Amino acid sequence: MPEPEHLATAVAPAPAADTVQRRTMTVLVLAQIIGTVGVGVAPSIGVLLAGAVTENEAWAGLARTASTLGAALLGLPLGTLAARRGRRVALAGGWWTAAAGGAVLVAAAQWSLVVPLFAGLLLIGVGLAVSLQSRFAATDLAQPHHKARSLALVVWVGTLGSVLGPNLGAPGEVIGAATGLTVYAAAFLIAAVCLAVAGLIVFVWLRPDPLLFLRQAAPASPTGPGGKRPGRVRQVLAELRVNQRAQVAVLAILTAQVVMVAIMTMTPVHLTHQGGSITVVGITISLHVAGMYAPSPLVGLIADRYGHRVAISAGLGVLAASLLIGALQPDDTGWIIASLVLLGVGWSFVNVAGSALFSTAVSAETRASSQGGVDALSNLFGAAAAFAAGPLLAVSGFSLLCVLALVALVPLTVLMAGLMAGRALTRQSA
Repeated sequence: MPEPEHLATAVAPAPAADTVQRRTMTVLVLAQIIGTVGVGVAPSIGVLLAGAVTENEAWAGLARTASTLGAALLGLPLGTLAARRGRRVALAGGWWTAAAGGAVLVAAAQWSLVVPLFAGLLLIGVGLAVSLQSRFAATDLAQPHHKARSLALVVWVGTLGSVLGPNLGAPGEVIGAATGLTVYAAAFLIAAVCLAVAGLIVFVWLRPDPLLFLRQAAPASPTGPGGKRPGRVRQVLAELRVNQRAQVAVLAILTAQVVMVAIMTMTPVHLTHQGGSITVVGITISLHVAGMYAPSPLVGLIADRYGHRVAISAGLGVLAASLLIGALQPDDTGWIIASLVLLGVGWSFVNVAGSALFSTAVSAETRASSQGGVDALSNLFGAAAAFAAGPLLAVSGFSLLCVLALVALVPLTVLMAGLMAGRALTRQSA
């Protein structure tokens, strides 16, 4: 399918644009490495803090989803802010909002305060939304054949934060001994500092702003009746209704997120019920996270060279293999670990390729708002999947949960098969 005319205009390569893109990538990578250290603390130490402060499993469960909800609620507003003021203001503001959440969690941890716990986790979740939107910022000025690789690089460097964030308890003990803070409070203090520094890096050095620079070459924005520009949300919805490539990308992103979150969230519970130790659970999740992020550069290369459809289809195959293993070998710890690794790899293929496709499919006029909207949807669907997976596991067991996840892959699989078949027919007729 030929690229839309607006895309060719918006990303016309120029030496100046290449120079700005290199600077943009340097700033985004540096901020992503530092910022994701703070983001990575929420799903690990934040979960432990929720249990310690609430002393109630129901309330703790709600607290554990607060950071995901924060990312979901702020995804679209951050995208809209980027559309109006540029990437620099949106990303820096998002990192600083997350830093404020980390500071609130210092107080919540130190004095066991329930309300600040929820507020802090909600705010620090904004860091996840910023991390996600940073990957889209990497594509603003990238040349068409490098978009997926640029996006994948920003995703990949986030691995460092995902690994270091859950281990802030160790330096937290050292700081706690010197300051009198509890281990949890000290860990969130480190997180708050990292998030604040990430915002400072973006605000000071992301100049010129890649999105604003891109618009200098973009066509004039459309206006509605009376010369008034339609609202950004309406623009996004109007474009998605007629943009098939964007629809495919959104379905891919949401499918990967729902399947991955539902299985990943319940695997520690399942392993514990099977007698697995905390060490085994930790190793399993660490390998899963490595599977999510480590293949990103390879996925970007495949998507750029062979097309987004090929990468998404490959990811669907890997996800199906993962879920079949989980359904057929639910009681074998070794097979469950293998299943989780493949789950992460499959998610990486579908999510990275789908995100890169989305960044090229939407128009320059709605790009930032649309990207924020799809991230918000992704986090909302992920939160819903995590919420539903618990009762499903309790009622049906891990095998049936994997089978239901396989069913969730069917719509995207059928769509991709149809698109690939149509592509093959087009080549034959040519």
